[in-house]
Amino acid sequence: SFAPVYDDRSRALILGTWPSPKSREMAFYYGHPQNRFWPLLAALTGEPLPVREDIAAKKQLLLRHGLALWDTLGYCERDGSLDSNIKNEAPNAVAELAGELPHLQAVVCNGGKAGAAFKKYFAKKMPEQVQIFYLPSTSPANARLRLKDLAEHWQVILQFLA
Repeated sequence: SFAPVYDDRSRALILGTWPSPKSREMAFYYGHPQNRFWPLLAALTGEPLPVREDIAAKKQLLLRHGLALWDTLGYCERDGSLDSNIKNEAPNAVAELAGELPHLQAVVCNGGKAGAAFKKYFAKKMPEQVQIFYLPSTSPANARLRLKDLAEHWQVILQFLA
């Protein structure tokens, strides 16, 4: 997994599962050109879509709006990019990170596997005031939802944006 993106103003922590091969090639989150994560965040925040290779702009987009980003898993084995192929997983230190975020109000799980890992490893360790959201995946494997449909589900994060 990559290092988490956060600062002391982060109010919502978005959790994926594990970087795809395309993300690992880019050395940053949601690097697959068909993943809708960055277009979704741009649409929800009203910001321009960062250039795919501009990692600094992506980090600034997150931090400017009080968002943190990490993965539920710190290690796993996976053939290809499908979360259903994950095995031999080990969790990241998500509960510890949550404890370092003084303004954390929400955790947002991006997709079913991220949600399942969160429930398995961290849900009982979250502070009571933190709201948990299990949202549809932005992955291209989740083709049944268009960007507009994803935005309807994901608009719950708007209340936590700085």
